[in-house]
Amino acid sequence: MGLLELSTNENEYLSWLKKHPSALETFDEIIVKAKGDKIVVFLDYDGTLSNIVPNPDEAFMSKKMKTVVGEVARCFPTAIISGRSRDKVYEFVKLDDIYYAGSHGLDIAAPFQCIKVGDSNSHNKCVDKNGDEVVLFQPAQKYLPSIYKILDALKEETRNIKGVVLENNKFCVTVHFRHVSNKDFSMLEELVTSVVHNFKEFRLSNGKKVFEIRPDIEWDKGHALEYLLETLGYGSSNDVFPIYIGDDRTDEDAFKAIKNRGKGYSIVVSSTEKDTMALYSLRNPCDVKKFLSRLVSWKKGSN
Repeated sequence: MGLLELSTNENEYLSWLKKHPSALETFDEIIVKAKGDKIVVFLDYDGTLSNIVPNPDEAFMSKKMKTVVGEVARCFPTAIISGRSRDKVYEFVKLDDIYYAGSHGLDIAAPFQCIKVGDSNSHNKCVDKNGDEVVLFQPAQKYLPSIYKILDALKEETRNIKGVVLENNKFCVTVHFRHVSNKDFSMLEELVTSVVHNFKEFRLSNGKKVFEIRPDIEWDKGHALEYLLETLGYGSSNDVFPIYIGDDRTDEDAFKAIKNRGKGYSIVVSSTEKDTMALYSLRNPCDVKKFLSRLVSWKKGSN
């Protein structure tokens, strides 16, 4: 990449920043807008709390980030909404006072006493490792057999394509192609599309160097955000202020949900210009950590 191209990209990003200003530089604006409201924090995981890494099984967040997220959870109701399986996100985070929503919100764990809404057929009561009763909201349970079949089909069809990583995220399947060569990409895309075509109740979408396969039902990260607000008792409240931070295309559904509520703060994590419904931005997980630290400091200072 030449100097001219670097300069052009930087200028485009600076122009984009005028439409999606830094959440760090406009932090005081958040506080003014949220004054008197109950803040609820929603976070994506990959690319938001951790860096995007070559091996998805090594997407660990830093010790400092974990400390900050733990402090956020002690100050505000906090949820992590990820495309990863809920169990996998918990293994990365290992904080018990957080709501976890995996599989793009198709698998939500919340304390049982908080559950106030939802289809009872999608709720399963269980006990966590501390012996506390929790409920799992899993509206895509009936699709599990098909998900296993999709995984088996993908393993067979892609076995000769070097660099493919298949990830079972319980209620969705992720096909990582970061290490697939350019010459093999078209073949991989065709094979994945062909497999999904045989399962009419599923849809295919793109993320950062991944294909996502999930049930074609009306449920996404935006629905998960609304569901969690309901479980917290804030569903129809006018004095709740949700903050959502995410970096991927699937987070746009949550940004849209906040826009539709008419109150809240949507933040996209990106160091380059991109189409987004988010109002504000942060460059990378390091900036996310700084923003969350500032939020904690403000909360402690306001008590």
